[in-house]
Amino acid sequence: MSYWSWDSSLSVGIDVIDGQHRRIVDYINELEVARLSDDRDKVSEVLMGLVDYTRTHFAFEEDMMKQAGYPLSVSHKRVHDAFVAHIDKYLAQHESGKDVARKLMSELQIWLTNHIKNDDRDYAPYAAKVLDKSWLKRTLGKFFG
Repeated sequence: MSYWSWDSSLSVGIDVIDGQHRRIVDYINELEVARLSDDRDKVSEVLMGLVDYTRTHFAFEEDMMKQAGYPLSVSHKRVHDAFVAHIDKYLAQHESGKDVARKLMSELQIWLTNHIKNDDRDYAPYAAKVLDKSWLKRTLGKFFG
């Protein structure tokens, strides 16, 4: 059984974005497995993968919003930047020896759920138009499909 299961309430209706969000959920579940095994090295490895993937996902979203002419792209990027700064604090605590996995997983689940259901759904109609009209949709399927 996993810590968190993806369900349709988290869908923004764009396959590539939904796939990226599912991957973040997978990372959170991997973090739970590593935490339960009490394997600090594995926790570190999963944390680094999670943070790296999340930053890549944010950059992808931000670029897509910009291309789509989404009017709130600057404020959306600020939300991403604030979240990354917050997560960086957890990484620093982990690196100093603190056990932050459980608290981080809980915060990630709450934040990601709220962010997807509110902020990400707002840009989805703009992004869908850009993705449907371009070669980007086909290309993304190769990398994130």
